[in-house]
Amino acid sequence: MSSRADLAIAALRKGHDDLTALVRGLTPERLTSPSAAAEWDVSQVVSHLGSGAEINLEAVRASLEGRPAPRFEFNQGVWARWDGMTAQERQAAFPVANERLVEAYESLDPAQRASHRVDVGFLPEPVDVATSALLRLTEFGFHDWDIRVAFDPSATLAPEAAELMADRVGSMFGWVAKPERLQGRAGHLLLTLTDRDERLGLRIADQVELTGPPATADGELSLPLEAWLRLVAGRLAPKHTPGSVKVTGDLSLDDLRTIFPGF
Repeated sequence: MSSRADLAIAALRKGHDDLTALVRGLTPERLTSPSAAAEWDVSQVVSHLGSGAEINLEAVRASLEGRPAPRFEFNQGVWARWDGMTAQERQAAFPVANERLVEAYESLDPAQRASHRVDVGFLPEPVDVATSALLRLTEFGFHDWDIRVAFDPSATLAPEAAELMADRVGSMFGWVAKPERLQGRAGHLLLTLTDRDERLGLRIADQVELTGPPATADGELSLPLEAWLRLVAGRLAPKHTPGSVKVTGDLSLDDLRTIFPGF
């Protein structure tokens, strides 16, 4: 049976192979066309994923060698180097950098995947391999979509990535949710994930949190899993919203977009 780490690493491999094929085939004009990430063109999203691959790789290598996690100054140096690249240099460098990271995860044996810990540098303590890989998969999955949707308005999150990213969505609320933008309006919605036949609760008050299905709901948000993930990440603009997304109650879909502005 595949472990959570196995599944995350396999999803990183598929995502890498698919995105690399796309990026390598982009013309100079497409490389500098707008992406779905605010204020970034496609090459800048590629740059973000490439620099992230290098930073993640250093964290994995440091954990295996018993060294401290890379310091913020290391990250700054990596970002500056990628920021200074031309669009074509980013296009050439990304497949190499991301391949190295995926290979590093793939090289971990079953015992390491089960028990090894990685200090990712921004959490209170080291995490297991599955969590480390899922953190990267979440970043990769959303930015992969930012690139793909620039050329295909019907693009969705990769299914194998979305299934795994769903495990982390609630933990993202602390830094992506902005309930204060509703100026005191609140509600407890029934959240129905239509392609999973799953029902949860979405409580919106001073904080946003996932709960069990409410006994008495103030409304319902009904949508597929990948659309739910994109909503939380600020990537469910009207032109990218499936017709199957439904909201009832006092809080509208635009209200939900307001409290999930994206990153």
